[in-house]
Amino acid sequence: MGLEQKLSLKLSQRLVMTPTLQQAIKLLQMTRLELHDVVNQEIVENPVLEEDEAAEVPAGAEVDEAVAARESAEAADAADPRERPAEGTEAGDAAALAWDDAGGAAGEVAPPPPAVGTAEAEIPAEPTQESFEAIDLEAYFGDYLEGSASTAPRMDEEGEEYSLENRAEAPPGLDAHLAEQLGVSEASPTVRAACEYLIGNLDADGYLRLPLDEVAAAIPCTEAEALEALELLQSFDPPGVGARSLAECLLIQARVEGVESPLLEELVTNRLHDLATKAVPVLARQMNVPAEELQQAIEVLKRLDPKPGRRYDSTRTIYVEPDVQVVKVDDEYVVLFNDDGLPRLRVSPFYRRLLSSSNGPLDGEGRTYLREKMRAAQWLMKSLDQRKRTIVRVAESIVRKQRDYLEWGVAHLKPLILRDVADDIGMHESTVSRVVSNKWMATPKGLLPMKFFFHSAISSSAGEDVSSLAVKGKIKALVDAEDASQPLSDARLSELLAREGIRIARRTVAKYREELHIPSSSIRKVERGPAGSPD
Repeated sequence: MGLEQKLSLKLSQRLVMTPTLQQAIKLLQMTRLELHDVVNQEIVENPVLEEDEAAEVPAGAEVDEAVAARESAEAADAADPRERPAEGTEAGDAAALAWDDAGGAAGEVAPPPPAVGTAEAEIPAEPTQESFEAIDLEAYFGDYLEGSASTAPRMDEEGEEYSLENRAEAPPGLDAHLAEQLGVSEASPTVRAACEYLIGNLDADGYLRLPLDEVAAAIPCTEAEALEALELLQSFDPPGVGARSLAECLLIQARVEGVESPLLEELVTNRLHDLATKAVPVLARQMNVPAEELQQAIEVLKRLDPKPGRRYDSTRTIYVEPDVQVVKVDDEYVVLFNDDGLPRLRVSPFYRRLLSSSNGPLDGEGRTYLREKMRAAQWLMKSLDQRKRTIVRVAESIVRKQRDYLEWGVAHLKPLILRDVADDIGMHESTVSRVVSNKWMATPKGLLPMKFFFHSAISSSAGEDVSSLAVKGKIKALVDAEDASQPLSDARLSELLAREGIRIARRTVAKYREELHIPSSSIRKVERGPAGSPD
């Protein structure tokens, strides 16, 4: 058996995410408040950084600057473009965040040589994995050194691995609390699906206002399985959740506390109205029970919660500030970056002079420390500036694609996904996702989250896709105009939408109706009463 040797070559390429590039990505996904805190913390920890309080933009100049910036950007794109890191991938976008105006990418392309007489020219470059040591401060970061400022928003960096984009959201509500308990249950897949459906139909108080036959039809499952799902839901915390009436809610809680009694059951089932209108001795004589025993049952009732879902009510006032503002100038919509209240940074001239002095008081260790802080400050300012540009680019793309909505309203909202914007501006979907997370846009139609403009497409018979939000608007309009004595069922709503060229299934109509917090037709009929009068 002969042996032979083979030599093969394999060429591979990879982009190493340096700490500076990771910082740029984190800055991109942060909210204004989060970024504000981080920048302030950097000012405290980095002696080279200081806030430039003198740098102010003249009032009324934001629009002119935005228009001029857009025109210059368009002219630059039409001119001979520079060879930048490849965009369209998450790593490429990360490298693009570190791109500087002098032409180069940190960690990939060597920066220009230092000019004679600059701070870095006086200091011998030391080998490092990043190409910052030989940077000419004047040429490389000239716009940021003394009078100029980087508009820096604010953030918090508690726990480096934690997803900061979720921190501005409201705390988990009742549905999330119940879903967590459902996740560890041992129910069958059908019962779990039915229970999940029940959780989605609970009101703010934790009550179920949906008949079990509708649950069985929606899953689909048998009524026995729907009842099993209801019993499973009623076993969850908080006690009383999933009850279909006040009496059932109180009895469930009493059973959990182990205080069940015939007197308590009678009082909850048939005597709650009497309890509110009659004195205890009178009610005790009517029920033929001792007044002391009745009073004990009443004390038990006082400990019970008639609205168990309210303790998990996550609705609270969340103050937000728009990251960008959309202003109509003549016939064009201009995107303005909101930098009000954000610190403007500059590199301290004192430390620059100290670092550039060859015979100064700095020793080798002090000079190394100051060089590291200078490099960190420069990266932070550049990353903040690139964050601003990226947010504006994404916002401008959204405005271009949703111009009809800004002009005419929600009925003209077009279907839009992250890939559409990513392809438009030459970035990866993940980068666009980070930009729109917890970012807000002030438009002529009001203050809206950027994610508001992204909706799935629904095909129509006219050949044009319709936004799912526009479909929800049509469903709400149909329900508002319906005959109160004969509410429209989901199947009927589906038929009416089909007449308008929008063909969606009944289950999709039910899903959209639930997202709009519109009760089912049977519940709407009961709530409105006969002839449309309230109960």
